[in-house]
Amino acid sequence: MIYRQHQQPGCGGCLLLVVLLSLLFGGMPLLMELFGLLLFVGVGVLLLIVAGFWAFSYFVRRQISSYESSQTESHNLFVFLLVNILVQVGAADGEVSRAELAAIQNFFRMRLGYSQSQILWVRELCKEAQHNPAPLDTLLAQFRDNFAYEPRLILLDLLYQVLFAQPAVTEGQKQLAQHIANFLRIAPNDQQSIRGRYFAQFHQQAPSEDRYFEILGLTPGASWEEIRKAYRTLSMQYHPDKVNHLGEEFRRVAEEKMKELNVAYQHLEKRFG
Repeated sequence: MIYRQHQQPGCGGCLLLVVLLSLLFGGMPLLMELFGLLLFVGVGVLLLIVAGFWAFSYFVRRQISSYESSQTESHNLFVFLLVNILVQVGAADGEVSRAELAAIQNFFRMRLGYSQSQILWVRELCKEAQHNPAPLDTLLAQFRDNFAYEPRLILLDLLYQVLFAQPAVTEGQKQLAQHIANFLRIAPNDQQSIRGRYFAQFHQQAPSEDRYFEILGLTPGASWEEIRKAYRTLSMQYHPDKVNHLGEEFRRVAEEKMKELNVAYQHLEKRFG
């Protein structure tokens, strides 16, 4: 025998008792008044719920509109295309799962420091990207036509950040990231610089001298002159002033990359300089 907890009684019997008492003491007129009151209360509650949903929707739209108006056109276009590209990457296996959408939003919140109003905007962009999907290559072509080489590097860096924030990265996702890099015409050594950073972190490899070469887009054993040349080139590409027009959050991404380049260069300078 299994013990079962007794449930609280419902209100159905109470309502029947009220109806019977109304008929007994007031007759049909009182009963009709009672039903009229219940109908009035029910309609009132329904209207309050509808008004609450409308007010919340209005508040969200105002927040999104105010934030968009405060940013540059380049910033808004960059984020719009970034979100759409990330959604299409997530949809490569058929459809975008809730977990993938949550990962995208969490990336903006945790890695880019987005506030609640900014996250509302990102959620709206995700919904639009799902309801009106555009081919990935069309989005990449628009990005390539509207942004210089440096923002393309930032885009690829952010793409790898999102991919490697997941528990597992499939071969298909790696190949798709490679396709995006090639479509954006990113040089092989720059691809290596970005890819090497995240592959090492994902596989929890301890920092090694080989990884410092990879950060600079070089193969282990490169000469000191090649190291200096690679560092100068990457320092110019990732200089924060190059992405000022994209907004403060993407300037911080460039600053983090610059710090990483400096650490790699200083280590190799002590070793080979």
